[in-house]
Amino acid sequence: MKKSSFMQGAFIATFGIVLSKILGIVYVIPFYAIIGEQGGALYGYAYSIYSIFLSISQAGIPLAISKIVSEYNVLGYYNAKRRTFKLGKKVLFFLGILCFLIMFIFARGVAILIIGNVSGGNTIEDVTFVVRVIASAVLVVPLLSIYRGYLQGHKFISPTSVSQVLEQIVRVFVIVFGSYLTLKVFGLSLTTAVGVAVFAATIGALSSYFYLVYKTKKNRKVLEKETMKVEEPKITDKEIIQKILIYAFPFIMIDVFKSLINSVDVFMLVKVLVNGIGYTAQQAESIMSVVSTWGQKINMIIASISTGLMVSLIPHLTASFVKKDMEDVKKKINQTLQWLLFFTIPMTFGLSILAKPVWTIFYGVSEFGPSVYQYYVFVALATTMFTASVTILQLLKEYKQVFICLITGLLTNVILNIPLLYAFDKIGLPAYYGSTTSTILGYLGCSYLALRYIGKKYKVSYEDTIKKVLNIFLITIVMIIVLLGLKYIIPFVSTNRLVNILYVAGFSIVGAVIYFVIMFRSRLIYDIFGHGNVEKVLNKIRKGR
Repeated sequence: MKKSSFMQGAFIATFGIVLSKILGIVYVIPFYAIIGEQGGALYGYAYSIYSIFLSISQAGIPLAISKIVSEYNVLGYYNAKRRTFKLGKKVLFFLGILCFLIMFIFARGVAILIIGNVSGGNTIEDVTFVVRVIASAVLVVPLLSIYRGYLQGHKFISPTSVSQVLEQIVRVFVIVFGSYLTLKVFGLSLTTAVGVAVFAATIGALSSYFYLVYKTKKNRKVLEKETMKVEEPKITDKEIIQKILIYAFPFIMIDVFKSLINSVDVFMLVKVLVNGIGYTAQQAESIMSVVSTWGQKINMIIASISTGLMVSLIPHLTASFVKKDMEDVKKKINQTLQWLLFFTIPMTFGLSILAKPVWTIFYGVSEFGPSVYQYYVFVALATTMFTASVTILQLLKEYKQVFICLITGLLTNVILNIPLLYAFDKIGLPAYYGSTTSTILGYLGCSYLALRYIGKKYKVSYEDTIKKVLNIFLITIVMIIVLLGLKYIIPFVSTNRLVNILYVAGFSIVGAVIYFVIMFRSRLIYDIFGHGNVEKVLNKIRKGR
């Protein structure tokens, strides 16, 4: 294993996460054909609840372990580093069992909150069953996360990226073939097929866990190598556990609140659309399936950019902060925001323009799918900003401000969700755009508060970043105008999947060429990534030819 620099780590982590997310998107084509929109809604119910409990049981631990291991490595506290790893496993094992029991015991109560008195779609018994099945994953994933955090803390990014890809491959295989055999070969119920699909999370996690255990044992000498000698202070097990929980808690809250913000629709959308606005249960669950499952699958490609950057940012920003190198901290904060928006802005607008053919490629013809997703894709852009800004705030140990931002984001979505559903319906726009708008405002409000606080307290100037982001928007607008003109000349008319693949590929190539040509001509790409880094990439591309 080789250690990665900040930029190398960012690209390796992002590549691994994007690849795993691509696998997570490709499988939805056959999976959607197998279980349909009603099955997708049921799948989404289970995953929405699972994501909340997964956040509680493990979300913050790998990042906390990464942060603590990186910190102790910099200080030369090797004994404390090793004990952190062992104690982390014990803490996560306990939390995993606790969350599993809560999910399993209270599954029916959760199902009642989701379904209420709505009839004609999935039942309370259906939701209860899939929630209990997916609860098994929280017994495995927390332990897996410990190994990822330990390796990331040593700046070994590649093994964790490989483990994510492996986990996704196994998970996708079980989802597709398991649900197909259950429903089409053995003739069992749709609920059972979805149960098999959600159980794939457990199987995938187990495969990834065994891989990382193997890599950790094989490279134990490298991981435990002592490069400096210092007088290590006495650090008790209690102090280490407290530090893990203190560091992890804000990370957990970030993920919990993100899950809660997303889950507002799960608890409100179907009931309001059916009982308040007049949609049928089938129509409401079709819309719900886009928000909770199918639309999120496509959004994962955009969201994975921020995840990859955060994996690399955490140990590097922590090291700079521990060394009190605030100039480097400021530099990395601005770099992260610029790199993030460089990729996510054009991707988001491009997917919005091509929503109908993209949706048809993955899911075929749908009454609501393209319309819902055309706007819902912007949730991904808001989510990336939320993840980056709040994670940076947490790394600076501004825990109180983290909670203020998170609570503000959640309350914004909760308070605005139902009023905006009715407001959009009143002005003649699709009612479901209201819930998407409230979600976007929740994320952006949280991001704004976080970045504003960081700027004021740590004297971080965003002036250069704002200028570059405005230029990114201008270049994206040029790309959009060209694509809309091309769309007018070559309109989307076919329902054939192959034709739509060619259509989307053609538009994507045109859009990418326009975007990158202007980026190079304006030299903005050199300003964002650095001349040396861009030339390295270009030289590798030239050699590859």
